[in-house]
Amino acid sequence: MKVLLPFLKLFKRQWLMMMLGLLLSFTTLLAGIGLLSLSGWFLSATAIAGITLVTAQAFNFFTPAGGVRFFSIARTASRYGERLTTHEATFKLLTELRVWVWKKLLPLNAANLAGLRKGDLLNRLVADIDTLDHLYLRLIIPISASVLTILALYVFISFFDPALALMLCGFLLVMLIVFPTIFYRLGKQPGENLVQTKQAFRVQLLDVIQGQAELSLFAANQRYLGKLYQQQQVFFNSQINMAKITGLSQALLVLTNGIIVLLMLYFAATAVGSANPPGALFAMVVFATMACLEMMMPIAGAFQHLSSTVLAAKRVSAITNQTPAIAFDANKTTKAKSGALTLNQVHFGYHENQPILKGVNLNIAAGQKVAILGKTGCGKSSLLSLITREWQAQSGTIQLDSVDIKHYNEASLRSAISVVSQRVHLFNGTLRDNLRIALPYVEGEKVTAHDERIMSVLQQVGLGHLLEGDKPLRLWMGEGGRQLSGGEQRRIGVARALLRDSPLLLLDEPTEGLDKQTEREILATLFDFSQDKTLLMISHRTTLLTEMDAIYHMVNGQLVESRSEG
Repeated sequence: MKVLLPFLKLFKRQWLMMMLGLLLSFTTLLAGIGLLSLSGWFLSATAIAGITLVTAQAFNFFTPAGGVRFFSIARTASRYGERLTTHEATFKLLTELRVWVWKKLLPLNAANLAGLRKGDLLNRLVADIDTLDHLYLRLIIPISASVLTILALYVFISFFDPALALMLCGFLLVMLIVFPTIFYRLGKQPGENLVQTKQAFRVQLLDVIQGQAELSLFAANQRYLGKLYQQQQVFFNSQINMAKITGLSQALLVLTNGIIVLLMLYFAATAVGSANPPGALFAMVVFATMACLEMMMPIAGAFQHLSSTVLAAKRVSAITNQTPAIAFDANKTTKAKSGALTLNQVHFGYHENQPILKGVNLNIAAGQKVAILGKTGCGKSSLLSLITREWQAQSGTIQLDSVDIKHYNEASLRSAISVVSQRVHLFNGTLRDNLRIALPYVEGEKVTAHDERIMSVLQQVGLGHLLEGDKPLRLWMGEGGRQLSGGEQRRIGVARALLRDSPLLLLDEPTEGLDKQTEREILATLFDFSQDKTLLMISHRTTLLTEMDAIYHMVNGQLVESRSEG
């Protein structure tokens, strides 16, 4: 249970809304018990008063009737307010929780997330965090409100008969202690299975969606869909098992409540307080006991889902408790100006005893343009990952403007380097949104502050046709940039690099998969832009290599120079 403590600490930020929700939940339970108790007493008292004409005329019908109306309206209003308040508090808690998790996630790098599939990470950031709302909505509120209601019920009934009050509230407290343990044990394994099968189903579903092109190309759609349907059925079976536990728990509560009602019928049948025979007070006590079922029912759902909440907390904590494998010194203020790059005896491997780079040496002067060629998998992209500090070399040094990159803070290093890769991610937003991310963030700055510069860059990269219309920069890109072709998406990546305007430009197979004409146009734009910048390009294609000052080949984890000019 200790794994829940970091998440519980976040709740104090919404303590006022949470306390209001608890108060309204308590009020709802009291109003419900008061409504049923008063109704039972009123009906019984009316029947008794009607036995004789004198008692019928003397009986006050209006005050109890007004009380019934009051409790009815109070219960409806407090229930609405409780739902509104508790859900508002839950949504705010989930928002703060997601922000907190993202702040923990952002400093992590590829080494921290190695082996974690995208679908699994997505499931942790969405489904697992959503599961944590059970802590407040299904656990804290029902338990706290039930304890307060039992205390209030004891005070009320003890006013008429302390023995009956102690008996009823004692039974309820035993239920509140024993049943959560039973329900937790019943729901432990099904709850964990539900989280795990949901995660497996989401991962497989994401794989099928993302791999549609390849699956269709190799006629493997039906085979993978069959596996997806099998996993879906496993997920449905987990839900069915949890529903059975829910039904069993609720049945057990109803049965126990019925037993308590029978006991109260037996013990209250002789007298309530000084009344003998008990009369209308007897009905009030019995109906109050029946109304307690509403208070106890949420306990079943609270503790049968506790195991899934704990498992979700463990899965999220597995990310948030990590220490970044690569730490940046926030106190450093070093800034790069020329983009000169030097690598000295750099050794790197993703796994021990499996070296990829073996003593790489490279010196790129300011303003120089260098290409590194090599087969797929030879370590070219790994070299760029070391320069951007996505990974950390096991030994050797990498210097930017004669300063070790370890001595740059993250903001300075990121502003000094622009990367154009073969995969350009476009967000589900407007054209403006997808380009403004390349510009420094200034709080309070107008969204349209850089529109002229953005439109100029779009013209420069050959995307002027996207500017047609009344509000061109509000063109919606769609998920993954589905509105654009592959070449247009690649040009968006180039436009980001031009907007970034960093002294060091890294090109990671920027034209992979494009036709020759588009490839030449994109590279020509990049070379023209980088005339006064340092450029390092990795590729296995030879287009426009005549523009390069030096060309290297990656062979057996080392760089071999094949041509040098100027």
